[in-house]
Amino acid sequence: MTNSSVREQLLKLLRQEALEFKDVILSSGRRSNYYIDCRRVTLSAMGAYLTAKLVMQHLSPQTVDAIGGLTLGADPIVAAVAAISYQEGHPIHAFIVRKKAKDHGHQYLIEGSYLAQRARVAIIDDVVTSGNSIIKAIRIVQQQTDWQIARVMCLVDRQEGARKLLARKGYELSVLFTWDELIFPYQIDWNK
Repeated sequence: MTNSSVREQLLKLLRQEALEFKDVILSSGRRSNYYIDCRRVTLSAMGAYLTAKLVMQHLSPQTVDAIGGLTLGADPIVAAVAAISYQEGHPIHAFIVRKKAKDHGHQYLIEGSYLAQRARVAIIDDVVTSGNSIIKAIRIVQQQTDWQIARVMCLVDRQEGARKLLARKGYELSVLFTWDELIFPYQIDWNK
């Protein structure tokens, strides 16, 4: 499977399965007339595979030791990347950043691979709007570890300010798909 065919297949799947046209309140607090539910794709067998393959085209074990992000959007992505990267002989470990510590057990904010000091990590989210979820994940990683943030990524950028916010914080957002790519060249009847 070529790099372009992976991307084309995943874009088609996202268009078919992840887009919902309805009035919603996003996690950013903003109101929108559409919702992008990437978990419909990233939790499917084919979607998880295609997502992992595309993410791995943008990462390599030479640039990162692990990939993680804020639960729940990042969870299926990072698990798929870990599995496929191992299968391909270039393991990239996974970790999950909790929104808050559990009140029992170890009470960790970061779950998953216990990496070496100063490990290089990528932070990923499925969909970004304002960028606040990625910033929260970055802050927790910086507060809880000495890992180096090597990459910041998302599957879909709603193009509503995340890139600018992250740039102001010193991070370049690597975007696999934009809202414009998802919606166009298709004509959408917004009154549906």
